[in-house]
Amino acid sequence: MTSPLTAPAPSAEIRSYSLSLSCPDRPGIVHGVSGALVAAGANITESQQYGSPDTGTFFMRVALATDAGEAGVRGHLAAVAAKFGMEFSLAPEGARTRTMILVSKADHCLNDLLFQHRSGILPINIPVIVSNHPDLAGLAAFHGIEFHHIPVTSSTKDTAEAALRALMAKHDIELVVLARYMQILSDELCADLRGRAINIHHSFLPSFKGARPYHQAHTRGVKLIGATAHYVTGALDEGPIIEQEVIRVDHGRTAGQLATIGRQLEGRALVQAVQWHAEHRVLLDGTRTIVFG
Repeated sequence: MTSPLTAPAPSAEIRSYSLSLSCPDRPGIVHGVSGALVAAGANITESQQYGSPDTGTFFMRVALATDAGEAGVRGHLAAVAAKFGMEFSLAPEGARTRTMILVSKADHCLNDLLFQHRSGILPINIPVIVSNHPDLAGLAAFHGIEFHHIPVTSSTKDTAEAALRALMAKHDIELVVLARYMQILSDELCADLRGRAINIHHSFLPSFKGARPYHQAHTRGVKLIGATAHYVTGALDEGPIIEQEVIRVDHGRTAGQLATIGRQLEGRALVQAVQWHAEHRVLLDGTRTIVFG
């Protein structure tokens, strides 16, 4: 019997987590994962899964609530992960991904990211913005975010990337977002950032490369314009696609109007891709992504 002078021990706090995992597809994975979570005292509140016929890989995302704590959940999952050759990530619900934004002179994507971050839509923290031009320092200052101007030329590229790496380490960066950053990252940096760097670019049907793409599109009389957000790889603008936006246009649109519409699509696609990544809804499947919306 509890003494009236003795307060009852406080119960452990129930916290929510998101679990994302992948492994070679075989029978028993869902049973194994569910059993481990039950053993951890977890209540599964959302579950999505997909078996890729192209790569033979099984993907799963689970939202759960438990009082076992992160270490407790990981401990119960360890044996299952070893049995199935599984890679998994476990993150507390609401944890904010530490994000570095790279930008050049165009501010539309940066503006959209900062607005959605400030409004609480994007579950990220932005400790630093980096640019190869000084133009957007004022915008960073308005939002109270550290800004670094790191010029990039053919002769200073290695030094510039070393400075980027130093800032990433200093701020414990988990995600890098190229918000119209008009520089090509080295193959080495792309490899180190695999699945942790998101880029945005215009995407037309047909595609136009080089300078003034919207004017090229106008000259050819395109009927569809769009934007693609994707993970960064060494192959320029060909990384695994996370999100795309597209809209029909007609002959009455001027080149300037196409550019305005394109900027809006770029911002929307990039914000959505960053949100899904930060919510641990995106998993890599070779050259594709699996997105649990």
